[in-house]
Amino acid sequence: MSIAVAHSASEPSVVRDLIALTKPRITFFVILTTAGGLYLASGRAGATAIDPLVAMIAVLGTALVVSSANALNCWMERDLDVHMARTKNRPLPAGRLSARTALIFGLALGAISVPLLAVMVNPLTGLLAAIALVSYVWIYTPMKQRSPKALLVGSIPGAMPPLMGWTAATGHLEAPGLVLFGILFLWQLPHFLAISVFRQNEYAKAGIKVLPSVKGNAVTKIHAIAYAGALVPMSLLLVPLGIAGGVYLWAMAVGGVLFAALCISGLRAQTVDNRWARAVFIASIVYLPLLFGALAVDLAV
Repeated sequence: MSIAVAHSASEPSVVRDLIALTKPRITFFVILTTAGGLYLASGRAGATAIDPLVAMIAVLGTALVVSSANALNCWMERDLDVHMARTKNRPLPAGRLSARTALIFGLALGAISVPLLAVMVNPLTGLLAAIALVSYVWIYTPMKQRSPKALLVGSIPGAMPPLMGWTAATGHLEAPGLVLFGILFLWQLPHFLAISVFRQNEYAKAGIKVLPSVKGNAVTKIHAIAYAGALVPMSLLLVPLGIAGGVYLWAMAVGGVLFAALCISGLRAQTVDNRWARAVFIASIVYLPLLFGALAVDLAV
């Protein structure tokens, strides 16, 4: 009896597996960037304070949209995930959830979140949520098996959260919000290109077209350099727009140049590609907290 009880207790719950479909680490990141957009829009000079309840709904609704997209992505890629070490233990390829359950869960989250944002926050934020959901699930996800250009498409919904945070506070598309979108868009490209270098064998097994497999590592490095280079002026645009000050200017000028220099270092003949890719990946993880931290300091002083 004690053995049976222990076995039962160790079985993953349906709730835990449903949460896993939403990719909680990505969703947490979305919460932070959405809140960042809200904070910047409401903290700028002359801004109208946003209702705390509306702010909470905006963050929650955006998190639910992303959770819907992630769950539907897991449903669509359940047969591909079996072939990759980092995804084969997800609920669907591991057989812990049925495909039907995942599909209903993902569609339900989308059906709740988009109207919630459109009605309780504002129609523009709801529209951006719908664009993000459709582009990620119905364009980016199937495109991954056909072209490495899918990364550019997938980076659009990935860059939406801070812009949605901005529009939730203002109700308008404005230059600072669009710059936040541009920063997130450009940041994702070297970040995911680096991942595609050290995981390209797994992607190849799953039939996913990534740039290293299609064009080679050398071309991938050049792309990473171009995007990291473009990220420097894009990030600094927040200063003349009045959103950031001196702390941010120095932090992102130095941090951005160092990040681009790290990408450039991959062109050296003696560079080990996987080591370079992991270094770029780690640096990209450090970059965003540095950016939002510097913005927070500037707003606080």
